[in-house]
Amino acid sequence: MKNAPPKRDRNRRPASEKPSRPHPPNPDRAKRDRRDDDATPTGRRVKPRVTSAEHRPDAIVKEVWKPGTMLYPVPIVMVTSASREGKPNIASVAWAGTVCSDPPMISISLRKATLSHGLILASREFVVNVPSVRQVQWADYCGVVSGRTVDKFEATGLTPHPAQTVAAPLILECPINIECAVKKILELGSHTLFLAEVSAVQVTRDLIDASGRLALEKAGLAAYVHGDYVALDKKLGFFGFSVQRKKSGYGSVARRAPSRAGKKRF
Repeated sequence: MKNAPPKRDRNRRPASEKPSRPHPPNPDRAKRDRRDDDATPTGRRVKPRVTSAEHRPDAIVKEVWKPGTMLYPVPIVMVTSASREGKPNIASVAWAGTVCSDPPMISISLRKATLSHGLILASREFVVNVPSVRQVQWADYCGVVSGRTVDKFEATGLTPHPAQTVAAPLILECPINIECAVKKILELGSHTLFLAEVSAVQVTRDLIDASGRLALEKAGLAAYVHGDYVALDKKLGFFGFSVQRKKSGYGSVARRAPSRAGKKRF
C-alpha cells in the first residue's frame, strides 16, 4: 500500500501565504546596489554626474567680451637687470611664463619705455625673482615707480645677491630666483618679448625637505588676477590626481573617472 500524502492542517497557512517579515537593513548590500547603479554599460564604475545648477549646461549663459588679456591668474615676478656699470634695477612684470621644458625657457614682455627694456636689450640677460606674499607690497611698488628716478633696492630694503651665471643680481628675499640668458627678441606691438633660456636656478634652502624635494607649498606664493594680488594657499589636487589608481574594496585596482562637469583636458 502506497504511503498516503500527509493531511493538511486547515488552520495552518502555506508558506507562500505567510506575511513576510521586514529584514534589518544591510549596509553592505546597500553599497553594492549603489555601485551597480553607478556602473556604465561597459562595467566601469564612475562617479555620479554633478547636477548642481551652476554645472547644468542650460544654466550657463555666455556673453561675448571684447578681445583682451584675460588669461588669469598669472605669476607675480620681479625681474632684475643691470647696466654696463653694474647699477641694478627691479621691474615687476605680469606678462611672464614658461614656454619650453627642454631646454628650460622663459619669456617676459616689457614696454619699450621702461628702463629694464633698455638694460635687457643691451645685456641680453636678466633674473626672474618669484616673490612670496611677504614681498607682494614691494612687487607692486616696483611696478609703479621708475628706476630712472628711484633706486628700488634702496627704497624697498630688498637685498641684491650675486647670481651664478649672469651679471644682474637676484633678490635674496625672494624664495625662487631664475637666471636667464636671452636667445630671441620679438617686437609684438605694445610690448617686446624676450625669449630666454634658464641658465641657473636658486631657491631658499628652507624650502628643501629632508628627502631633497622642493616644497614650494611652504613658500607662500601669490598670483596676479585682473588687477588684484591673491595668495595661493589652498591645495586642490596634484598632477594626475583625476586619474589616479586606487585600491577597491575587493583588493583589485580601479581607475577613478572624474565627473563630466569636473573633467580636465590638457
